[in-house]
Amino acid sequence: MSIAELRRGDKTMSQTLKAQLALRELVLSGALAPGERVSELQMVDRLGVSRTPLRTALVRLEEEGLLEAIPSGGFAVRDFSEREVYEAIEIRGTLEGLAARLAAERGVSRSGLERATHCLDAIDRVLDGDGEAIDLSSYVSLNALFHDIIVDLAGNEALARQITRSNALPFASPSAFLEAQGRSRGSRLILIVAQDQHRCALAAIERREGARAEAIMREHARLAHRNLERALADPDVMELVPGSSLIRRRFGTG
Repeated sequence: MSIAELRRGDKTMSQTLKAQLALRELVLSGALAPGERVSELQMVDRLGVSRTPLRTALVRLEEEGLLEAIPSGGFAVRDFSEREVYEAIEIRGTLEGLAARLAAERGVSRSGLERATHCLDAIDRVLDGDGEAIDLSSYVSLNALFHDIIVDLAGNEALARQITRSNALPFASPSAFLEAQGRSRGSRLILIVAQDQHRCALAAIERREGARAEAIMREHARLAHRNLERALADPDVMELVPGSSLIRRRFGTG
């Protein structure tokens, strides 16, 4: 393959990523409403990309679960019942629990444990300071990093891909409800409980207690269930949840 061909390939990849990110933002912001058909021609003009990378981006958003193929051809924006959101969180917790168990059973390196510990130490610093507002932006980043480290410690690429897929739904990821949680009463206490679960899970991994590590990470995901319940009870808080416009508000429908 020539240098010119390689460069054209890089450009196509860049255009695909541009289209994918822009489309995702339109969906999550509510600019594209649930059930709305995504017109290929309109998106080409709106996003300023050609049809080939746009089509690839549409397929990728379908794989993420934000779009669905429709019988007449093309794609439409998905919506989700509250039950489906709970189930998505449960799946993520199950997969992360499996990652923790595998990490414990295979054993992890000292450097891997130190990396996780340093991350948790940084979270402790964010949570310290009585009477001071929590830096949620830092907490969100560090929380996501810790969850990524647990997946890395498992050393299972197939599982890592499935977890990445489960996290593609914005309301199922480990940090989905943290911004909303920051607006709730007792938010610091909930974050402290979550941090204690982080510490307990890592200790179980270090002691090679696979079943305990798995149980803790699965229970840890249940905090997101509670945060979802709080957010659903307050429309102003719910607006802070990424992708909240995609959620149908009556539990048990769908």
